Amino acid sequence: MSHCPQTTLCIILSYLAAINVVTFFLFGIDKWKAKRSKRRIEESTLIWWAAAGGSIGALLGMKAWHHKTQHKKFTWGIPAILIAQVAIVCAVILISE
Repeated sequence: MSHCPQTTLCIILSYLAAINVVTFFLFGIDKWKAKRSKRRIEESTLIWWAAAGGSIGALLGMKAWHHKTQHKKFTWGIPAILIAQVAIVCAVILISE
């Protein structure tokens, strides 16, 4: 079986697009639930989605929905996750050259 880097790249980009869209809307859903005193999405779940590749969606969701912006674990943690993810991608790119 031959390995096609473009196919792998397409799969990775599709995954990242999907997980960021889902994460963005999870923040919106949680904000909606908070306003209506409904059962909330656990903070650990929101952070897990960010760590699984949805950090950009989490940051955009925090900004768009004005949600979790007073919690240090989100205002510091989500950007830290994004920085770590960018560093990992850069390291993988450098190693593979």
